This record gives sequence, C-alpha cells and structure tokens, in this order.
Amino acid sequence: MIEAATVEHLAQLSRLELTPEEQADLQADLNKMLGYFEKLQELGTEGVPEMQRPIALVNVLRQDVPGEMFTQATVMELAPESQDGFIRVPRTVEG
Repeated sequence: MIEAATVEHLAQLSRLELTPEEQADLQADLNKMLGYFEKLQELGTEGVPEMQRPIALVNVLRQDVPGEMFTQATVMELAPESQDGFIRVPRTVEG
C-alpha cells in the first residue's frame, strides 16, 4: 500500500505541486493500480510462453529503390536561401 509520504515524495521528484485533495486522489489511484497487479500475480502462468506483444508484427517495409533525383539547380531554386551552391539554414547550436 502506498502511503501519503510516498505520494508526496513522488510529487516532489516529478516537480508537481499537488493540493491535499489531489494527493489523496493520486494515492487512491496508485493503490487501486497496485491492487490490479496483485490480482495479476495470483494468476497461474506456468507453462504460458512469454511474449513481447499481444499480436504478431509483420514487416511492412517497402523495397529501398532509388527514385527520381532533383538536379542541384532545382534544389537551389526550391531552397528558401542558398549561398555558393549550398542551402543556408538557421543556426541551431550557439557558441
């Protein structure tokens, strides 16, 4: 069972400012969730294979086939700003 001090500590770690009512609600919700996990632990899972996902995934990637390429002149025309054959972009790193 989760105590009020634990909820307060978790709120502090999460940088949450909770009212006493919100703390009480959160405590109740967390205890309810833990109750569900306790019920799950009661289930007999011996002989049940582990799985990563409840459904099988199928690789749906397409073939990597090169398509039509733009010329450098076309790219320079489409660029908002260019200089000496290069596309100018805003600075992303200061310093």
